[in-house]
Amino acid sequence: MPSSKDAIVETLVASFAKAKGAPTPYPHWFLNDCVPADVLAACLSLPFPAPALGGVSGKREVHNATRRYFDAENMAKFPVCNTVNAALQDRRVTSAIEKTFSTKLGGTYLRVEYAQDTNGFWLEPHTDLGVKSFTFLLYLSTDPSHENLGTDIYDAEKKHVGRSPFKPNAAMIFVPSSNTYHGFESREIAGVRKSLVINYVTNDWRAREQLAYPETPVA
Repeated sequence: MPSSKDAIVETLVASFAKAKGAPTPYPHWFLNDCVPADVLAACLSLPFPAPALGGVSGKREVHNATRRYFDAENMAKFPVCNTVNAALQDRRVTSAIEKTFSTKLGGTYLRVEYAQDTNGFWLEPHTDLGVKSFTFLLYLSTDPSHENLGTDIYDAEKKHVGRSPFKPNAAMIFVPSSNTYHGFESREIAGVRKSLVINYVTNDWRAREQLAYPETPVA
């Protein structure tokens, strides 16, 4: 049984407090030790098959049929999905996010995707601007060969300017705006690159089945 909601809340809030910010090409932050070690292990052991790319990549939505979420079905099946969502919905966490990263989450909805990327995966530069109010990319993989598989960062002209560190239980955070370009340059992926793509989205999000609590916005 993974750690309690309160243990996850405590670890998340401590991680936010130690976040290292970078002002350019847009404000973003790098984090470490985001969740308790047993929660990380439980996430890594979830029995979701990695989707086959079929030679197609560039946008996650091209594989919508095989994407996995910490949704109502998986919350009922897997305790870690339920507990992680409960912590991310907790006012102590959302308040810490608002204070640390200068954003507002009231009225938004939690969406957690369990991303599994295999060789051939890439993402074109995009901003997340629109219905996403906050982006928290939590890296899970423990494979040492994945150390170069961080999120790629671009300037306003979509020129590649950097890459986030990729290591287990580390993360990159930003508040989506018109210049928050990020993606994933095509490169060799050994095995499966696993991460949680955590967003708080507005009420305009159409795919309500993907949300953790589709009837309960953040307070």
